[in-house]
Order: sequence, then C-alpha cells, then structure tokens
Amino acid sequence: MASIRQSAYPDLLPDFRNLAVMARVLVAVNSLALFGAFFAAPNLAQGIEHFVQAAGFLEPLLFVELLVFFVLSPLLARLSYWAGCIAFAALAVAIAAAYHGLVAAIAPVSVPGALRTLVLAALGAIFILGYFRLHTKAFSPALAEARLQALQARIRPHFLFNSLNAVLSLVRRDPKRAERALEDLADLFRTLMADARQFVRLEEELDLLERYADIEQLRLGERLRISWDLDAAPSDALLPPMVLQPLLENAVYHGVEPSTAPGDVVVRIERRGERVHATIENPYLEAGNQRAGNRMALDNIRERLALFFDAEASIATQTANGRYRVDIEIPYRRV
Repeated sequence: MASIRQSAYPDLLPDFRNLAVMARVLVAVNSLALFGAFFAAPNLAQGIEHFVQAAGFLEPLLFVELLVFFVLSPLLARLSYWAGCIAFAALAVAIAAAYHGLVAAIAPVSVPGALRTLVLAALGAIFILGYFRLHTKAFSPALAEARLQALQARIRPHFLFNSLNAVLSLVRRDPKRAERALEDLADLFRTLMADARQFVRLEEELDLLERYADIEQLRLGERLRISWDLDAAPSDALLPPMVLQPLLENAVYHGVEPSTAPGDVVVRIERRGERVHATIENPYLEAGNQRAGNRMALDNIRERLALFFDAEASIATQTANGRYRVDIEIPYRRV
C-alpha cells in the first residue's frame, strides 16, 4: 500500500491531570522499585522485605510529586517539549530533596542516603519521560491512519451529492435558504480540513451539529425530527473536533433515511460532576431495512478519544426497544 505523508505529531509532555497517566506513573515507579529490591536481595524473603521498606519511603514521595505535577501540568504544557522535560526533572529532584530532608529530620535511621535519593529521582523522571515519549510514538501510525479514515467517514460522498441536489432544488424558489445551506456546507468542510489535533469548545461543535442537521432537513423534510436536550450542556467543555457530527450522520443514515416513516433522533448532552456525557439516539430498523455499515466512524472516534483523553474517555453502543443509542463520556476540561 502506498504511504501518504502526514504531519508528524509534536512531542508533548504527558498530561498529569489524566488519571491514566497517574496510574502508569505509579505502576512504572513501583515496578522499578520492585525490580531493584529483588535484584539486590539474595532471596525472595529479603527481596519482599526490601521492597516494603522502599515502598514506605517511596509512596508518600510519589503521591506528593503527582499532586504537584497535577497542579502545575497546565504551566508545563505551555513550555516547549525539551524545556518542559528539564523543568519536570528539576522539579522531581527538588521535591525529592525537600522530602528527604523532612523525613531525615523525623526518622533518620530508616532514610536512604541523600545522594542516592536524588539520583534515583532524576533517573525515575528520565525513565517516565522516555516511556511516555515512546508511548506517543507507538500510537502515531495508528492515529495517522485514523485521521485518513476520518476524511472518508465524516462526510460521505452520498451526503455531499444529496445535499448539493437539495440546494439546487432551492436555488430558484428559495435562493436565500439555498445560500444558507451552501454556507453550512462550507463550514462543515472547513472544520473537516482543520487541524484534528486541537481541542474545540463544545459550543462550536454544537453549532456545527445544528448546521449539519439543517442541511439534512432540506433533504428529508418532516421525515427527520431531531430533539435537542442541551440545557445542561457545558458550552465551555473541550473535546476533539468532529466527534458528534459523524454520530449524528450515522443516526440519520441508518435510522431515518432508509424508512419512509418519520424518525425521531435525540441529541442529549449534560455535565455530571467532572464528566461530560453525550448521547445520540435514533430508530433501530428491522434487519431487512438496515443499511450495511463498517463501524468506521465509531472506530475512528474511539481512536481519537484515546489520543486526547487516554483511558478517561469511553464510547458505548446499545440497542433496546427499537432504538439504537451511542453514549460518549469524557472528562470535563475547559480552557
């Protein structure tokens, strides 16, 4: 298969506000401590004893450092990658030094040497940065492919042609409405071609969603009935671009367009604590009336949610009582 050149993803520091990042740091550092304890011990019993002693000193330090990096993560993100790496390592060593001094004053007998603590803190910081850089690089090919799939999945050719035909039918009898529809189409494609690596505000995504719905309304008329439940939607929430539009397009394409009867589509978005929930629901047609699908849009969205939010985001589907439903859950982030 011929390769297609993609812009390389820039090196970025991990987001230490992400629970999955925190979990990986905890597992990685404790794994290193476990390996070191058993490597230096002559037998299993002493290895366990050494690890328990190391953990008693290490765990509080680890939680303090994670708390500091949780608070400072937005500031570190503003630095260039290598400046951020240096700042991260320097902070890790400085916190370790302060923690060592505090613990040594309280319990000097059970505290490891200061030089050893600082060297291990520096090596741990370098290891963590290296791990997350390799983790990002390992995902890059899949993400580049996902971006290519998105170009095919978000705006299907049949939607473009049908929408243009709908606009043409309006040119003479309702030129103003035809002009608005062309502007909506232009906005959709402008968003499609924008940098998919940047967050957008939910209010921008909803505006795009409503423009798309207006275009589909031109084609389907009274057959398409959309209910918008957005009173509890946080307009300042950040999310990847073009996450909701492909889902609404799927709802129309599979749940409304194949049938001659009116179809009710529900779009519901709300904030629950520090999470944002989005639901898109459409009629589920009988097997003979269903259109074939390749789940490209769902797989693409799942891939991009993993890029932006790691394990903190989820997407799930279910079919019940003649309805097909897609649920997305992401952490509530804002500028």
